Amino acid sequence: MNTMRRCILVAVIAALLLVAIPLSAFQDDSRIVSSARNSYVFQVYLKGDDIKIEAKNGAVTLTGFVSEDFHKSLANETVAALPGVISVDNRLEVKGAPPTANSDAWLKTKVKATLLFHRNVSAENTEIDVTDGIVTLRGNATSQAQRELTTEYAKDVDGVKSVVNDMKVSGKVKRTVAVKIDDASITAQVKMALWTHRSTSVVNTKVETNRGVVTLGGKAKNNAERELVTKLVGDIDGVKSIKNLMTIE
Repeated sequence: MNTMRRCILVAVIAALLLVAIPLSAFQDDSRIVSSARNSYVFQVYLKGDDIKIEAKNGAVTLTGFVSEDFHKSLANETVAALPGVISVDNRLEVKGAPPTANSDAWLKTKVKATLLFHRNVSAENTEIDVTDGIVTLRGNATSQAQRELTTEYAKDVDGVKSVVNDMKVSGKVKRTVAVKIDDASITAQVKMALWTHRSTSVVNTKVETNRGVVTLGGKAKNNAERELVTKLVGDIDGVKSIKNLMTIE
């Protein structure tokens, strides 16, 4: 009798485990989808895009349409940085024809993306025009330092020949209210910012974020690049501090 009871008990436990494993996986997948939709990047930068998120056992599929070419990469990097995500199948499409590589429209998008994630410049108060690789900046800056930093960031975009800065220095500039930014969004912003700067290599840089503290790994060409990466990452929205563990090639 005891043997039969033990057999029944084992069978019941096994059945419960079979039910619990799929339930746990389902809960994790639901958490991934919820975290992505509620992330800072999706709420702020991608709020106007039509993005559908599906997750199955940690494998995420993105479908739908985005308004900007770099939004596709931004969505990908944000989701990839979420806990529990194993892979991302990015099937997002850009509304209309994406700009041709190295064209003026393409450069304008990259300059816009560069300014977007840095806290000490203001993309929303900067007008960008590009003609034959020459970038013209207009709008308002809060200080001369911000005006010069905007020029510096624009010049470092790959393909930009020169920058003409016609921005005016004004203390009355629209400011975005500071909000808490999740770790996945910080990681995505850091990767996108490093991608737009010609003096850094996102391919050779590993980025991890924990409670706003960014840890950088990988390789830098020289000490100057290593220091530049630290400087650029320190100016990303949401970053509290940096641990640069990059090694010199």
